[in-house]
Amino acid sequence: MIISRTPLRISFTGGGTDLPAFYRHEPGAVVSTAINKYIYITVNEKFDHQIRASYSITEIVDRVDDLKHQLIREALRLVNRQHAIEITSISDIPSQGTGLGSSSTYTVGLLNALYAFTGRFVGAERLAREACYIEIERCGAPIGKQDQYIAAFGGLQFIQFNPDETVFVDPIICRPETKQRLQRRLIMLYTGITRKTNDLLREQRENTERDDNRRQHLRRMAALAHDLRVALQNDDLDAFGEILHEGWLRKRELASGITNPLIDEWYARARAAGAVGGKILGAGGGGFLLLYALEDQHEAIRAALPELRYVPMQFEPQGSKIIYVEET
Repeated sequence: MIISRTPLRISFTGGGTDLPAFYRHEPGAVVSTAINKYIYITVNEKFDHQIRASYSITEIVDRVDDLKHQLIREALRLVNRQHAIEITSISDIPSQGTGLGSSSTYTVGLLNALYAFTGRFVGAERLAREACYIEIERCGAPIGKQDQYIAAFGGLQFIQFNPDETVFVDPIICRPETKQRLQRRLIMLYTGITRKTNDLLREQRENTERDDNRRQHLRRMAALAHDLRVALQNDDLDAFGEILHEGWLRKRELASGITNPLIDEWYARARAAGAVGGKILGAGGGGFLLLYALEDQHEAIRAALPELRYVPMQFEPQGSKIIYVEET
């Protein structure tokens, strides 16, 4: 039996520049961090020759090709495991539509567990690259690349997406005290709204391809990722909230469903109560609201948003890892 643990993530700025519609013309960039909320994947030998995959439903099939779960089907094809296997998963956070990169986290963790099950070690870069291949090329998801890379590498990272399809992952080097202060100043609130992101991302991709104004927004968002990297490396958090705020204002212009009147109201109430900046995590439309504020403003902000659920989190320095191996 193998168990993998793979972190979910929060992205601060640059989201959308990791889509091919942008980075194939000019480099995209994001600043993201893994967090201490995880997806666990268990892989075990099955007694008979069937395949059992348990997620929101349970599938028991005779052949890989009969699996309905695309990610499991394509991952098994990639590692060339055809029978006698059982796959289950557990997530710390609702697994779809929350903006924490759960689909890509699942894919990275699944590949890691399957490779370990077949006796092979695979490094973070390969896990991320193959997870992108499965989701984008094999399953046709209209998504970007940042979630796969941060799930595989972990840590607080500056990630650059290049026109030649290469990806540079560079840890942000700053004092431990800077990361600790940043963690203490962040508030993550669950809106209770989950949504399917593919329609949003398809609209964003189409807008990017045909609308130069949208491309200008994305170009500035990539620049904000560079600015944020420099600020953190200089142990300077003074501009963090404003960068987050500008990034959110630009992101909401990329597609029609990224925000709505209720989200705008929550964000306005948070700003009035002392938040310097914030954003809806992920593609938009719901999920988690991330806010940045000095610590003495947190109580007032949470009081101003009583209908949202506060979820404590910390940064996670490690990416996907195997946490249990039982040899039979």
